[in-house]
Amino acid sequence: MAEEKPVMLVGLDESEESFYALQWTLDRFFVPYTSKYPFRLILLHAKPTASAAIGMAGPGAIEVISDLKRIAAKIIEKAKKLCISSISKSVNDVNIKVIEGDARNVLCEAVEKHHASILVVGSHGHGAIKRFEFRRAVLGSVGDYCAPHAHCSVLIVKRPKIKQ
Repeated sequence: MAEEKPVMLVGLDESEESFYALQWTLDRFFVPYTSKYPFRLILLHAKPTASAAIGMAGPGAIEVISDLKRIAAKIIEKAKKLCISSISKSVNDVNIKVIEGDARNVLCEAVEKHHASILVVGSHGHGAIKRFEFRRAVLGSVGDYCAPHAHCSVLIVKRPKIKQ
């Protein structure tokens, strides 16, 4: 009987930080030119629900819903290209999913469903004060939420600061 590999779940959104976290993960956990990777890789994008989009958009809801679908398709395409063309050279045994809902809840539920050993998310680099200013305290950070709530290890990948 073949031994099942542990699952690594990577949360994606349209941000550069999210794709930096994916690239960082591929470079460190998926060794070039081998098919014996240590994890089964699942990439997950949490798309806002239609009801949330309608609530935000009012009369322009149809355009917003269409935009959300277009954004999700773009994220999937970019993730596929990154997996195939990265230094890791052809991580093509990857499962990419789009699930509607709040990213924090979607990721924690996916961890449970797939029995993930590790969840990887990118950090936007906002501290608590900035996050309060820009997003309202209710929303918070996906990484800040998942770290204590996900039933696995959570890796929050930060992009290095560019030195001037």
